[in-house]
Amino acid sequence: MIAPRALRFLSFLALGLLVACAHAPGPNGPPPGTPQDVAQLAQAIRQLGPQVAPEEAQRAARVTYAYTHQLAQEYQITDPPLIHNTKVNMGTKPRGLCWHWARDIELRLRKENFQTLDLHRAVANHNNLLLEHSTAIISSKGDSLHDGIILDPWRQGGVLFWSPTREDTRYTWYSRNQVLAEKLGHDRSVRFLTYEPELETVE
Repeated sequence: MIAPRALRFLSFLALGLLVACAHAPGPNGPPPGTPQDVAQLAQAIRQLGPQVAPEEAQRAARVTYAYTHQLAQEYQITDPPLIHNTKVNMGTKPRGLCWHWARDIELRLRKENFQTLDLHRAVANHNNLLLEHSTAIISSKGDSLHDGIILDPWRQGGVLFWSPTREDTRYTWYSRNQVLAEKLGHDRSVRFLTYEPELETVE
């Protein structure tokens, strides 16, 4: 007999796989963003605030879409997100968990040295290990992550999903720093963030 806890996990996994199949990228991986996709994201970033430089909004959108496609190739994305996660955890795929996407997208955008835009890391469902999710968020300089735009390529299997943070009906987002403070305690989280092992150079 299957234990109730195991049964709940298997039910969750089956449901997740069913939902994820709607975003199966196919054997050749996910397609790149179109010029129209880039233009729409650039417009949304530009509208984050009057001080956002149009050139920076355009560059942020172009880099995000281009790097999303590059990472999808490097991560060898050919499956829906949860199946790919399983392969990463089994060691048969190199990377592609949600926090890999969030980290790599954030670090790539930081290399652009934007003057009118800020970058954030956010976590949702941090009290549930099976459902925890990470993303990068871009905002107008000085604004909070809640006033920004989610940049989440994991959710649709290597196809960039983006949305104003407050309009994301699937997740409620919290600052990564806040989540670390809750999980590690204030002093340990400060030491972790000071060390920042994730903020290595992305080639």
